[in-house]
Amino acid sequence: MSLEKLRNDLQKAKNKEKSLIYQKFFKTGKGEYGEGDVFLGLTVPQSRKIALKYSDLSIKEISSLLKSKIHEERLIALLILVNNYKNNKEDIVNYYLSSSKYINNWDLVDLSADKILGAFLLDKEKSILYKLAQSSNIWERRIAIISTFHFIKNNQFEETTKISEILLKDNHDLIHKAVGWMLREMGKRDIKILESFLKSNYKNMSRTTLRYAIERFPEETRKKYLRGKI
Repeated sequence: MSLEKLRNDLQKAKNKEKSLIYQKFFKTGKGEYGEGDVFLGLTVPQSRKIALKYSDLSIKEISSLLKSKIHEERLIALLILVNNYKNNKEDIVNYYLSSSKYINNWDLVDLSADKILGAFLLDKEKSILYKLAQSSNIWERRIAIISTFHFIKNNQFEETTKISEILLKDNHDLIHKAVGWMLREMGKRDIKILESFLKSNYKNMSRTTLRYAIERFPEETRKKYLRGKI
C-alpha cells in the first residue's frame, strides 16, 4: 500500500455535504479553534477502515499525513499509530509527543491520547502529563487530561484528580468539557472518589465542567450542586 493510493481512496470517499457540516462543527472559521482546517467529509468509521488498510505505511508517509491541512489525513495518521502502538510502543510515544502541534483538534486528541500516551504511562513515571497540563497549547492540555482515561479504565484515579485540579481554572471550554468528562468517567468506577473531589472543588469549577461531572447523579443532587448547596 502507498500514500498515493490512500489519498486516492480519500478522494473517492469524500462527501461535500458532510465536509461543510464538519467545518462548522469543528469551528474552522477565522479566529475559531479549528481555523483553516480542511475536511473531506469522511466519518470516523470510514477513517478507521482506511487506517487499518494502510497500517503498514512508513513513518515518513505517516508524517506526511500528520502534517497535512486535511483533517481526515491527520486523523488517519493518528489511527495508524494507534493500530501499530503495541508493536513499537516507545518509538510511537516519542513520535506522538514530538508531533503534538499537529494533533490540533479535539477529536484527534480524544481518539489517540489515552490509547498511546495513556497506555504507555500506565505503569511509568507520569511527569510529562503535568508538563503538558501546564502548556500554553490547548491541545497539549487536552492530551494531558484525556491520557488519564486509560488510567481510569484501570481503576487508577490519582492523575485524573491532580490534573483536573491544575485545569479547573483553564479559560477554554474544550478543556472544561474534557475535565468534566474524565471526572464523570472516574465516577462511574468510584463514585466516592468523585464525590470527595467535588466536595473540595465544585465551587471552583466552570459550570460546564460541573455539569459534565455530575451528569449521572440523581436530579435533586445535580440541582444542589448547581445551586452551590452541597
